[in-house]
Amino acid sequence: MKKLVFLFVSVCLLNSCDHIDDFIGGGPTPVAVSPAKVLEINTQYPLPYNVLSTINGNVEVRNGGFGSGATAHPTKENEFYAITDRGPNTNYLDGKKFPVAKYTPRIGHYAVTAEGKIELLEEILLKDPMGKLISGIPNPEGKGATGEIPYDAAGNAIGFDDYGLDSEGIVVLKDGTFWVSDEYGPHIVHYDANGTQLERISPIGVNEGTGDRKLPAVFASRRANRGMEGLAITPDEKTLVGIMQSTLYNPEKIQSNITRIVTFDLETGYTRQYVYVQEAANLSNSEITAITNTEFLVVERDGKFAGAGAAQKHIYKINLMGATDISGTNPKDEFGLMINDKTIEQSTAEELAAANIIPVQKELVVDLVAELGYPHDKLEGVWLVDDHTLGFINDDDFTVSDNDGDGVIEQKILPGSTDIDASSLYLVKANYK
Repeated sequence: MKKLVFLFVSVCLLNSCDHIDDFIGGGPTPVAVSPAKVLEINTQYPLPYNVLSTINGNVEVRNGGFGSGATAHPTKENEFYAITDRGPNTNYLDGKKFPVAKYTPRIGHYAVTAEGKIELLEEILLKDPMGKLISGIPNPEGKGATGEIPYDAAGNAIGFDDYGLDSEGIVVLKDGTFWVSDEYGPHIVHYDANGTQLERISPIGVNEGTGDRKLPAVFASRRANRGMEGLAITPDEKTLVGIMQSTLYNPEKIQSNITRIVTFDLETGYTRQYVYVQEAANLSNSEITAITNTEFLVVERDGKFAGAGAAQKHIYKINLMGATDISGTNPKDEFGLMINDKTIEQSTAEELAAANIIPVQKELVVDLVAELGYPHDKLEGVWLVDDHTLGFINDDDFTVSDNDGDGVIEQKILPGSTDIDASSLYLVKANYK
């Protein structure tokens, strides 16, 4: 069998780590078998990881971090991809502290073996158009800035990254290339099979090599750190479908349950927009996955742990058919379609209904807390395993947290236990078709 190459991650102190060696593969190619036949339903299967760094001798920063988004392999039923976000970070002063500032967002390629194990086949590190590794550091003004100032492990302000990405949604095409959405611009970025940028699409004119292909200008009003959290590709591979995590700040800070979905025609660059109504304000739409060209699964969740009390981790089936396109006549309009001098976000559900704006249809498919007592806070990845089985993966935040908001990194522990929160795969039976 063909052997894949290993390169193990070095263990280094946070304040002296100058680079990160990256795992790029390992082990024989697994024999293809349906995961539903070898994995137990409603059972936790932690993803493999390496330790990036250890703080104070006992807090592990793990690599790890896979689960901000997930997608099925386009042709191999036992393989899937998962993506990290921008890397370990905590709130600090007027921005974020990045204890491993040179961390590169990456795609993990996984397989479920015939023995029921999960193997990491390779890591695909994301790169700019010149092939240089990017970071997860925020973009500067004019490139997708969120207003977050980046700091290193010692609390020193550091430079921005023009190509920095807070990656969240991921899809893979049959040609082996990837599309990734993020929370900065928000951007939708096309990467080749090796992780090199081919195209970047955003609402703010930073679209190298894309001509006038852009997202509607209104999406630049995304709330910082709550941008385009989920991304799907229709089965015919003609249309990207992105969902915003929360209400746009359009034009000011708004607490609402009115959120947006955008579709992007890959051939023409034509976009459409739709209203998605959350169960309550300030929830998170953290994944969207295509079932058909018009039907999708959406993860709608809160940020709570089930072990600390009531928590919502819902998966809804939605249908764009019959929903109103709210694009308006000018996609360059920074406020988007207006209703009686109000933006969509400023309007109530009743006002939208009076204006004949119909949100996407929505029905509950599975409540993961009720189904299996889902213990993790950040349910963010969905894998369509087969017609009756869904796979779910959580973002473990590289197994670190900042419980007190003081920039001090602590181990991320599941409430009510001593277990470290780990990115894990669960399979659940669900009638979603």
